[in-house]
Amino acid sequence: MAEIGANREYRDRLFKFIFGNPQNKEWTLSLYNAVNGSHYTDASAIRLNTIENVVYMSMKNDVSFLIDNTMSFYEQQSTFNPNMPMRFLIYAGMIYSKYVEESRHYHRYSSAQQKAPTPKCVCFYNGTADKEDRITLSLSDSFDGVSDIEVKVTMININFGHNKSLLDACKPLKEYAWFVDKVRSNQQTMETLEEAVDTALEELPDDSLIKPFLVANKAEVKRMCITEYDEARTFAEQREEGREEGREEGREEGIEIGGLHMLIGLVKDGILTIVDAAKRADMTVAEFEEKTGLKA
Repeated sequence: MAEIGANREYRDRLFKFIFGNPQNKEWTLSLYNAVNGSHYTDASAIRLNTIENVVYMSMKNDVSFLIDNTMSFYEQQSTFNPNMPMRFLIYAGMIYSKYVEESRHYHRYSSAQQKAPTPKCVCFYNGTADKEDRITLSLSDSFDGVSDIEVKVTMININFGHNKSLLDACKPLKEYAWFVDKVRSNQQTMETLEEAVDTALEELPDDSLIKPFLVANKAEVKRMCITEYDEARTFAEQREEGREEGREEGREEGIEIGGLHMLIGLVKDGILTIVDAAKRADMTVAEFEEKTGLKA
């Protein structure tokens, strides 16, 4: 099984570069206000706590921050991923572990109920697949039985034509969405993605809040765009490759078509261990590894 080729160095995304940057806290606050219908004005109240050295499925944590006793976790996706709740669970566990260790207000050994910041998990989707304006993704959908752990993620479609009121409420987000859409449309007529990015930067209106920042960091912006688009293409190709492998394995071994591929996906997403997946496929671990190319 081929390894994921894109994003090998776990580089940041453009979304994080814009909204998770300490020098752009005003934009982070604007995004928070738009999502929550709040009206905070003091950007210095935001405490960014993004985990910089944590990687899940080849991708870094995008943006997480604390404000007014709300712990916000923001992720951007250019491909639809129903397994985002598992990713948020992993990030949130690490953030709250750090919070408990460092907080002077949370006494973990107290006999009294301790209060902690309320988590809010949001995924901003700007892929090409047609998705609803808002979708709730639930961790419990990943389990066969009744789970004692739940994580709910609100996926917000920020493509143009979706969630207009949200985009209007946050000018940097609207400009980011416009820029991504323009790069995508430029690709249809231009020879290279780099040319599409350059042209989109030039075409950003001069009164755009994010334009001076993007132009000043032009090389980094182009690299991020190219990395992200390569990553999206790689995932799409591997999904199709996996479907074909599942069909072949189903025909050859009598396994229900796509069944083994589904188990491969669950293992890759960290939802099942190879031992669990092998049991569901009615194989030994060695047989499962041989069939899938995965290793325990």
